[in-house]
Amino acid sequence: MAMITKKEALAYHREGGAGKIEVVPTKRCITQRDLSLAYTPGVAEPCREIVQNPDDVFLYTSRANLVAVVSNGTAVLGLGNIGALAGKPVMEGKGVLFKRFAGVDVFDIEVDSEDPEDIIKICKLLEPTFGGINLEDIRAPDCFYIEERLIEEMDIPVFHDDQHGTAIISAAAFLNALELTGRRIEETQVVFCGAGAAGIACADLYVRLGVRAENVLLVDSRGVIYEGREKGMNPYKARFARPTEARTLADALKGADVFVGVSVAGMVTPEMVRTMADRPLIFAMANPDPEITPEEVMEVRDDAIMATGRSDYPNQVNNVLGFPFIFRGALDVRARKINIEMKLAAVRALADLARKGEQGLPDEVRRAYEGERFEFGPRYVIPKPFDPRVLVWEASGVAQAAMETGVARIQIDLDEYRERLERYRGRFYAVLRSVMAKARRQPKRIVFPEGVEDRVLRAVQIICSEEIADPILLGNEVDIRARAQELGVDISAVQIIDPRTSDKAVYYRRELVNLRSRKGVTGRDAERLLYRRGYFGVMMVRMGDANGLVAGLTKSYPESIRPALEVVGLAEGHPRAAGVYLVIQKDRVLFFADASVNGEPTAEELADIAGLGAATARWFDFTPAVAILSHSSFGSVRSEDTLRLQAAVEIARERWPDLQIDGEMQADLALDAARRAPRYPFSTLKDEANVLIFPNLHAAHIAVRLMDVAGEAHVVGPLLMGMRSPVNSLQPTATVEDIVNLTAITVLQAQKEY
Repeated sequence: MAMITKKEALAYHREGGAGKIEVVPTKRCITQRDLSLAYTPGVAEPCREIVQNPDDVFLYTSRANLVAVVSNGTAVLGLGNIGALAGKPVMEGKGVLFKRFAGVDVFDIEVDSEDPEDIIKICKLLEPTFGGINLEDIRAPDCFYIEERLIEEMDIPVFHDDQHGTAIISAAAFLNALELTGRRIEETQVVFCGAGAAGIACADLYVRLGVRAENVLLVDSRGVIYEGREKGMNPYKARFARPTEARTLADALKGADVFVGVSVAGMVTPEMVRTMADRPLIFAMANPDPEITPEEVMEVRDDAIMATGRSDYPNQVNNVLGFPFIFRGALDVRARKINIEMKLAAVRALADLARKGEQGLPDEVRRAYEGERFEFGPRYVIPKPFDPRVLVWEASGVAQAAMETGVARIQIDLDEYRERLERYRGRFYAVLRSVMAKARRQPKRIVFPEGVEDRVLRAVQIICSEEIADPILLGNEVDIRARAQELGVDISAVQIIDPRTSDKAVYYRRELVNLRSRKGVTGRDAERLLYRRGYFGVMMVRMGDANGLVAGLTKSYPESIRPALEVVGLAEGHPRAAGVYLVIQKDRVLFFADASVNGEPTAEELADIAGLGAATARWFDFTPAVAILSHSSFGSVRSEDTLRLQAAVEIARERWPDLQIDGEMQADLALDAARRAPRYPFSTLKDEANVLIFPNLHAAHIAVRLMDVAGEAHVVGPLLMGMRSPVNSLQPTATVEDIVNLTAITVLQAQKEY
């Protein structure tokens, strides 16, 4: 697991605005008329409608998509009873997950009371505000009582994720593991370790699925819960008291088919596993470390099916597979509650999706987990947490169950609903996840000439912890390590090279003279140039001592790429380089070129740029559809400029007959095939364009900056394409995230045939 330092975690929560969430308006409010519509007098109209029909609140307010995450901080995972105030960062984090995975808006409500009645009263009083209540980090047994009361007394969904999240996701794995091992659920012996909220909820749900109550043993910190036990009991545990001679976890596991752990690390020993039934199911879900690791199980059993709460092992039981999508489905049919049928629908949706295996697996998932197999089997009994299909399968299953059981206020068309859910799948995260995953599989040596820069040091720590690359920093080692210590950044394992003292300097000097002597570079000139970290870095790339370079924070773009063009040089078959930006919007990924190198390209140069743009799209596993952009479309304005663009199209078609390319055309037509087709049916560009070639550097750069600031898009780059080896330059305003992203892409470039 990646290690996170205290300073890094605090900086993440503090910088760029305190906390992790904000409230933004969904309607325009610029003019006096807008203000009159948003507030007085216009706001009176929806108020009157809601008075007449209370359900209209879902039409005219945000209630239909708003959930309260409510906690008193008495049982925060890994931290215990830290109180409402200290628990607020966790609740904000929950809100981030709701929004990120399912588009659900959240207000976090921290209640400064340990009295269950206070929490119940506050939730009930706030019912007009919210479409649902997610209870979080409330200790047992209070959480059971609070949830039961609120479900009974409120008319909106109430869901305690600490109970039901783990239960639902592990139950999906349980059903699939039963199928793989040929077990009958009513004959299966299950031991639950941990009798808090999650443990009791798991036991309840497994019984609902068909496990016989007499085949369940529940174990808490005092041992087995058996008939007649008095110490450490409550009514919720008492329901699972069994007539048994077993008193310890070791006793309970003898002959057991299944272990379900939601307790603490190290509870299970290999010897206990040895005593279990053939092909045991071991769900060791304690976080951050499981009750027993897969490696320890393998020492004594090679027939077990395992699940843990960790992402670095197969079958991760992660609550994010549950609550965002359960609430999504419940909210979208305006459900009055989340009933057992809706929970079981979520279980079956996850189980069924895993059984599909490779069938229907989106390319983005396959790319993100390259090298892994998605065949239904012991190492794949639940979907991956980042599989975007989960939203569609689970939310629609929950919505259907709500409608069928009568708790939904409205009926919806499920086919249309599934199509609507697809729109929640953001492309930025899918693309970047895929790049990061590929980078981790084959990290490369990436050199950073600006080694003492704060943003570089922070980025390098992330790069190391995420194992994206093997970074090399250039500069004075004493200065760099001192600055890293001041920042609280761990770069202890990072190689640092000082160009002024490196034993490679003589070797590089000789090679640089050989390379540039006919450009006027003497031995003294080469020595002077190599004192500059930019030149030293590109020489490392040229000589194979690094696989790529990322720089540019302290220099203008032309200054930053000049050493690369002079030393690394162009790849064979590429007469020029070009800068390509990734512009990632919610529903599309675009490639803008040339936005950083060629000022006023000729028709021949534009064709080259189009080829590089298309190659970039293919590198990211997109089929290129290239549009050469202009202020005119297909000769509507005849000028020297438009003739140049038309000529570029013809040159590109001659070079790459299979490339889908057309132009010149206006940008809106390029991006909207439905608008383009009726007006220009002859166009050979049949799809929406994803590679946009601009007529000159001015237009391209303006477009990129507009998209970055005002286009609701993530902009990554520029990528310097056409080079012999990957060398990429950052913008001086680049953030730490930008540096990490560009580094991962540089690694990806270095992995491919360049």
